[in-house]
Amino acid sequence: MTSHHWNPQGPSGMPHHRYRSAFDRVPVAEIDREWPRNRITQAPLWVPVDLRDGNQALAEPMDPARKRRFFELMVSIGYKEIEVGYPSASQTDFDFVRLLAESRLVPEDVTVVVFTPARRDLIERTFESIAGLDRVVVHMYTPTAPLWRDAVLRAERDELRELIRRAGADVLRCGADRPGIRYEFSPEVFNLTEPDFALEVCNAMIDLWDACPERPVIINLPATVEVATPNVYADQIEHASKNLDRREDVILSVHPHNDRGTGVACAELAVLAGAQRVEGCLFGNGERTGNVDLVTLALNLYSQGVDPMIDFSDVDAIHDTVVHCNRIGVHERHPYAGEYVYTAFSGTHQDAIRKGFQRHAVRAKEAGVPESQARWEVPYLPIDPHDVGRDYEAVIRVNSQSGKGGIAYLMRTEHGLELPRGLQAEFARVVQRHTDETGTEVDADTLWKLFSAAYLEDPEPAVELVGWSVEHVPSGDRLTATLRTKDETTTHEVTAEGAVSALVLMLAQHGREVEIVNLIQQSIEPGRSARAATYLEYRTNSGTAWSVGIDVSTTAASLRAVLAAA
Repeated sequence: MTSHHWNPQGPSGMPHHRYRSAFDRVPVAEIDREWPRNRITQAPLWVPVDLRDGNQALAEPMDPARKRRFFELMVSIGYKEIEVGYPSASQTDFDFVRLLAESRLVPEDVTVVVFTPARRDLIERTFESIAGLDRVVVHMYTPTAPLWRDAVLRAERDELRELIRRAGADVLRCGADRPGIRYEFSPEVFNLTEPDFALEVCNAMIDLWDACPERPVIINLPATVEVATPNVYADQIEHASKNLDRREDVILSVHPHNDRGTGVACAELAVLAGAQRVEGCLFGNGERTGNVDLVTLALNLYSQGVDPMIDFSDVDAIHDTVVHCNRIGVHERHPYAGEYVYTAFSGTHQDAIRKGFQRHAVRAKEAGVPESQARWEVPYLPIDPHDVGRDYEAVIRVNSQSGKGGIAYLMRTEHGLELPRGLQAEFARVVQRHTDETGTEVDADTLWKLFSAAYLEDPEPAVELVGWSVEHVPSGDRLTATLRTKDETTTHEVTAEGAVSALVLMLAQHGREVEIVNLIQQSIEPGRSARAATYLEYRTNSGTAWSVGIDVSTTAASLRAVLAAA
C-alpha cells in the first residue's frame, strides 16, 4: 500500500511478521464469481447449535433443565432443525437426547441433529442416544486442514481420506433400516483446507451415503477459525457449490465462527454464494469469539423485507431465556436485542427520529392503514422497535449530548406537550445545565421537574390569582379576579379584548408588567388530567422568555401562563 502525506501513522512495533495471510496458507480456487450479483430473497434453513457448540463453550455447561428450556424456546419461535448435543462427549448430553426421545418432546415437524467425531465407538454411542427418535440428522466431522492434520491428527491426506471413509461406513451401518435418519458431514476448518482435498472427501461422503432427493446429504463447510475477509469465504463456498457431486441432492450448509468479528458477513455472503443452510447460535455464543449470531442474521433479512421464518416479535423474552440458560449476558449494543439499540442520546439523531415518527404517522393516516402496518422509513431505526416487542419509551433518552429535538419528543410522548420551537431551544439549555452539573441521564420524571421549575407557576408566587370569572360583554371580555400578594388581597374588574389582556392590565396595577410577544394554545390529548396548555413568550430586559400554564380549560391555562410570567 502506498503511503500518503495525509496519513501520518507509523509502524506499531508489534511482530506482525510472525503471521501469514490466508492467501499464503491455503490456495483459493479461481472462479468466475456470481455471488456479488446475487440477492437474498428467502431465508435459509437456520440450525441453532446452542445446545452443542454453544453449550461446550460455557464455563458452566447447561444442566438438563436449562437445556430443556432452551430447546422449548427454539421450538416455540419456529426452528425446525436443532442440534441438541454431542452425546458421546458427556453423560449429560447423552441423557438429554434420551430425554427428548423418551418424553416425546420433539414435535413432528422438528428434526434434531446429533454430533459425532469420525470414530467408530463414538459413532455407535451417538446412535444409542437417538433410539426412538424418528427424524434425526447424524452429523459427523473431522478436521481436514493441513495444520490440524500435522499437529493434531498426525495423518497424511491418504490416511485421513481412509479414516473418513471408514467412519462414514460406520455411520451408514448404524443407520441402516432407519429411513428417518439423514447424514451430515463437516470437513472441520474447511476454510483452511486445500479446495481439491475438501471436495474429494465431501464427494466421497455424498457417494457413500447415496445422496438423493428423498434423502439429501448435508455438506457443512465451516469457517472454524476465521482467517480472511468474508469475500474469500464466499469464493470458497461458490467454488464448492459448483463442484460438489449430485449438487441437487446436497444441502450446502455453512458454520461461520467470529474470530475476525465478521461471522455475520461471512454467513450472508456464503448464502449469496450458494449456501442453503446456516448453523449458528442465538446472540452468537460459542467457542472463543463465538458462532455466527442467528438473531442478527434473521433480523437483517427482516430489515430488508424478507421473512426470517423465525418469530422474534418478543425479542426481550428470547433474550432473557438465552441469558438464563447460558449465564452469559448480551451486549447493550447488540444490533437488535441490546438495551440501547433503539435509543438515541445524540441531539441530531433525536431530532431526525422525532421528525421521522411524525412523518410516519402522517403517511399511515394518508394511506388509511394503522401505523403498525405502514411502510417503515424512520431515520436511524432500521426496523420498528414495536415489531420485536419494544415500545417507544426508551427510543430517545436525554443526557449531556442531547438536543432540543429529543427533549421535545419526550415532553410530547411522556407529558403530552407540543413545545413551540423557541421554548424547545430555551428548555434545552435548562436541561443542558442540569446534565453538565450532574453528569447523569435525565429521565422523563426529572425532565418534568426541570420544566415545572422553569416555566410553571411558582409554588410561592409574588402575585396569586385566588378567584376569577369571565363575562363576555359588547366591548370585549370582563374579567373579575381576586389577586393576592404578601401584603394584600384585592378584587379587580377589567374589560379588555380578552381575559388574558384584562389580567395583564390588572397585574400592571401591582407593578407586574407582562409584555406578551407570542401566545400559543394547545389541547392536550384526551385521557390526561389536564386538557389544555398555553405557551407564552414574553419580553424581558435581556430579550424574551417563556412561561407555561396548564389547566382544564384554555382560558384557565392562559391565565396561569400570564401569572407564571409575572
